[in-house]
Amino acid sequence: MGESRALSRAEALQLAPPDWQHACHALLYAPCPGRLFGKFPLHFAALMQMRFDGRLGFPGGFVDPQDVSLEEGLNRELHEELGPGAASLHVAEDHYLSSHVPEGPRRVVTHFYAKQLTLEELRTLEDRATQAKEHGLEVMGLIRVPLYTLSDGVGGLPAFLSNTFIGNSREQLIHALDTLQLMPREQLQKAVTMTQKRP
Repeated sequence: MGESRALSRAEALQLAPPDWQHACHALLYAPCPGRLFGKFPLHFAALMQMRFDGRLGFPGGFVDPQDVSLEEGLNRELHEELGPGAASLHVAEDHYLSSHVPEGPRRVVTHFYAKQLTLEELRTLEDRATQAKEHGLEVMGLIRVPLYTLSDGVGGLPAFLSNTFIGNSREQLIHALDTLQLMPREQLQKAVTMTQKRP
């Protein structure tokens, strides 16, 4: 994965088609009071997906020229990828977190959003995701991010972060977990450090 540069939403919107493409993705999460094995607090349930190329990413996709806003394009993509469970889901500008451009020839601006749901709403998304138009095609399935570290210091989030992610979605995940305080910061930093040490 190449490096990317952060920019403001206003700066990003100045990079207009047809010279630039815009892609929007969203982290959907919900408070989750459970404990794994009665021991490890789950904190939150946070969704990612396995993509058609075998990489992990977030629901969303490219904004089409006919979309009147980034958010309209994102919601269209979410409904296509998540199916009937997302019928009432609406991500708005208030849920915007960041924008990035790659340091290289590729002219794609990535915009990232995060929206908190109830655990019941999130479970409905999971339950009905297999009915989505893109299930088994662009999307192979939803997965929850393990927001804990097991006693061995590797299992859970450190191992999860060792997977292959599309674009800057790994960095988006870490930034969102920190910004939204979805897990203790010290635990998050240890998980990231552990991943960097692994061969």
